[in-house]
Amino acid sequence: MPLKGEYEPSTAQFVRDQVELYESSGGAQGTTLGVLVTREEDEKLEDVPVVILTTLGAKSGKIRKSPLIRVEHDGNYAVVASAGGAPKHPVWYHNAVADPRVELQDGPMRQDMLAREVTGNEKAVWWARAVEAFPPYAEYQRNTDREIPVFVLEPAAQEH
Repeated sequence: MPLKGEYEPSTAQFVRDQVELYESSGGAQGTTLGVLVTREEDEKLEDVPVVILTTLGAKSGKIRKSPLIRVEHDGNYAVVASAGGAPKHPVWYHNAVADPRVELQDGPMRQDMLAREVTGNEKAVWWARAVEAFPPYAEYQRNTDREIPVFVLEPAAQEH
């Protein structure tokens, strides 16, 4: 069930560079993203593990790729539509809502998945895991009026 279509790289240079390095190395390089992390006592750049989420553009119909913070628990994954606490959801959020078929690349592992937005207790559990993986998520939520969505990624049934 791999996504089919023409790949259209992001308009953001750092995203294009990250995806290119990640994919051209087979997931051996580009698996972390330098993120500026602010804590009460200081501000520093930390390397945070990332995965590549591939979606089908809701408007363009083209393949889109986004490096996102790696949130994994017991072989299951979640992706957080934080957009750094911006007032609007990231574009990939709308893509996953319109077509939940996605691909996840975590290092060399690539897998067809289905994205399912979670709510209630399930969201609370995954949100806690996400904040543990990347503490700035808590600040992002405080800085925006919107509720930051979380998707759980589940393996897609293999077509025969």
